[in-house]
Amino acid sequence: MTDIFVGIDVGTGSARAGLFNTDGTMLATAKRDITLWKEGSDVVEQSSDNIWTAIGDALREAMSLAAVEPSQVKGIGFDATCSMVIVSADGKPLPASPGGDPQRNVIVWMDHRAVEQARRINEMGHSVLSYVGGRISPEMEVPKLLWLKEHNRKTYDAAAHFFDLPDYLSWRATGSFARSLCTVVCKWTYLGHERRWDEEFFRQAGLSDLADGDFVRIGQDIVDIATPIGGGLTERAAADLGLLPGTPVGASLIDAHAGGVGTIAARRVGGSPSEISERMALILGTSSCTMTVTDEPTFVKGIWGPYSGAMLPGIWLNEGGQSAFGAGIDHLVSMHPAVSAARKEAEAASMSLLGWLEQQAILKAGGIEDAALLARDIHVVPEFLGNRAPDADPEASATLSGLRLDASLDNLIDVFVAGLCGLAYGTAGIVDALTAEDVPIKTMVVSGGAAKSPLLRRLLADATGLTVAIPSSPEPVLLGAAVIAASASRQMPLIETASSMSAIASEVQPQTNRIAEFHHLKRQIYGELKRVDRNARDLMERFRPKQ
Repeated sequence: MTDIFVGIDVGTGSARAGLFNTDGTMLATAKRDITLWKEGSDVVEQSSDNIWTAIGDALREAMSLAAVEPSQVKGIGFDATCSMVIVSADGKPLPASPGGDPQRNVIVWMDHRAVEQARRINEMGHSVLSYVGGRISPEMEVPKLLWLKEHNRKTYDAAAHFFDLPDYLSWRATGSFARSLCTVVCKWTYLGHERRWDEEFFRQAGLSDLADGDFVRIGQDIVDIATPIGGGLTERAAADLGLLPGTPVGASLIDAHAGGVGTIAARRVGGSPSEISERMALILGTSSCTMTVTDEPTFVKGIWGPYSGAMLPGIWLNEGGQSAFGAGIDHLVSMHPAVSAARKEAEAASMSLLGWLEQQAILKAGGIEDAALLARDIHVVPEFLGNRAPDADPEASATLSGLRLDASLDNLIDVFVAGLCGLAYGTAGIVDALTAEDVPIKTMVVSGGAAKSPLLRRLLADATGLTVAIPSSPEPVLLGAAVIAASASRQMPLIETASSMSAIASEVQPQTNRIAEFHHLKRQIYGELKRVDRNARDLMERFRPKQ
């Protein structure tokens, strides 16, 4: 029988299961939506029980589709968003919000309730912050912990464990409290290169109780990525997932990092070895994440890291990205008065709304190479959820220029293209920050839902001047989780396993004609609009309500 490796990916809106064979071929995939509660612009919560149920349902469907028996599954790997899960000593969920539903025990990565706590931590200027690009983000877990302590003390005191969601899934699967180096280094300020928490940092931040408890509530047993966890699946977890008890489980990854593992070491076209130090993995979803690796630590202002061993063993990682990517373009399009008419056209063509808009943009421009020109008079900075990198400015906001009293479908198409250009320019800014510190990026390997867009790939190549590579796997993030499973099961090095299971299918080269000049000028306008946003916030600062 063929050996099968399971990859589980939990994103912001769904849980997905994928089945892969030894060479990385995907045999089947299935997904289930997960519940997301949003209150205002800052509070976003989920349920860990809802997520676990969705995983089991998706996995059972995938196994049925592929006619795979539980005995064929030789390993399972989890990846998930870097959301914080709160549980009691007996593993029961605790409410994230004061007086809230206990089932809503997950503070989602994009939750920005802890902006004030992040600001105060950054004002400390502690040396630990140099390993998160100089400024901690409210998307990370320490500001969320501090918010919980200050605003929901009942839950904070009752919580026995605060998990990053990927580690929660490993614990739910195995009963082991081991935490992945990936999660604690990237989102919890664990110093991976020194294998320790910085006690002084937590005391200064107002979280002395965690240090007093020897960090048992956030992780004492820290293991390398893909390390086999516990004794594999417990009997209860195996029953939940439809697998056999004892099935190996590898130490998990954050979802974006799974995309990095599934792409950055991929074999090049023709089977030649990968050059991972010259690659940037770009993982696209609700947000975007960029992953670059170096042999020595590289400190880049506004870019998270350098993180030791947080994606690949023995290698330093720098992580950037945009807080709103897919979410940003969705929101931009939804604001236009022609969106209802566009949805009807898309439904009639049996296409998604964004897919239909892309098709129409290419037709209107007379080809994909000139589609960017549709955004000549409309300029968008789509930072609806702040700037993650390289500005590290969670209070940044979106700006739009060039809008008129035009409710036509043609105008919506132009706004759509302008929004995609804005996303590409945000990525280009991250590339510039890294290359300024001598990170030798030549190729961008894209993955995630939005990476399937030929127009976006063209814009990314032209805006950054990089080759854009497309992996052969249709689901590189799921593949990254399956690589974790294979590495844990076979006790094979992670990089070797990733290279054997992933490959590049094709590449898009940047244009060097007038389109390159067009993007150069558009990026100047993009920068001016960002400055306008910063100046506007500064002028209005004294009118903000006191927190």
